[in-house]
Order: sequence, then C-alpha cells, then structure tokens
Amino acid sequence: MNDITLQNPSTSMQPDARTLPVLTPYEQIGGESAVRALVTRFYELMDALPETRDVRRMHAEDLSGAAEKLFLFLSGWFGGPNLYVERFGPPFLRARHLPFSIGAAERDQWMLCMSQALAEVVTDAELRAKLQQSFAALADHMRNRIEHAAPVRIQQPL
Repeated sequence: MNDITLQNPSTSMQPDARTLPVLTPYEQIGGESAVRALVTRFYELMDALPETRDVRRMHAEDLSGAAEKLFLFLSGWFGGPNLYVERFGPPFLRARHLPFSIGAAERDQWMLCMSQALAEVVTDAELRAKLQQSFAALADHMRNRIEHAAPVRIQQPL
C-alpha cells in the first residue's frame, strides 16, 4: 500500500495573507524622519513660492509652531504614533481652521506646496498618488468661504 498523504491546501507552505504585515503609509514613507522631511519641505516651499503668498499670510512669521503641529498630526494620520491627539486631543481640523478665510485659491496654494513636497520626499509613485488624493480631499474639506464649486487643482510639481 502506498503511504502517500496529500497535503491539506489550508496547511500548505504558501504565506497566509492574514499573517502578512500591512505597512502603514507612515512606515512606507520611512517613519518619523520622512514625515519630518515632508513637513520641512512643505513649509520651505510655502515660504519661498510667490504664488503661495495668500496661504503663507495665514501663518505666523515663524513657521516652526505650524510645522511641529503638522508633523504631530501627520504622524498619526499616516498610521504612526498618534502624537497630535496625545498632546492636543482630537484634531477637529475644520473647526481649527474656521478663523481663516479658506477658499479654492488658498486650497490650491496649500496643495501646490504639498504636491511638490510629496514629489521630493515620497519615492514610491503609487503611495505618492494615494497621499496626494487624500491631501486633496482634506484640503478641499478645509474650505470655509462661500464660492462657486471649484474642483481641486493639483498642479504638477516644479
């Protein structure tokens, strides 16, 4: 009699998708140092580009406080440590931005800086595109000035 046993497909050596680690965007872009690099470049661009003057005027002269808060927020938003919530509580982003008049122009200026920073910091094209879409939706949600409907204009990085 042959002593052949067929392996049960459920116990094969194939990797089980349920046990494979799922990397967060925070891990995919390189963790804390990459998030800091993204935020640093974002604010450098906002400070330097003349076409972002309206959104730049909404910020304090010293951008370090805004940069730190954006870093803390993005850390958790990207799936890393939830630093902003630990320090300040729920972000309530739209409510925190209500004191500023934000329309399509300011949204697009903000997106110009973020798109360029993403292009320079995030090397994975697929991840960069997903992040850009998420940022575009977030930036559009921040609009609080009544205007005609204007789709998000994502300018190509310089």
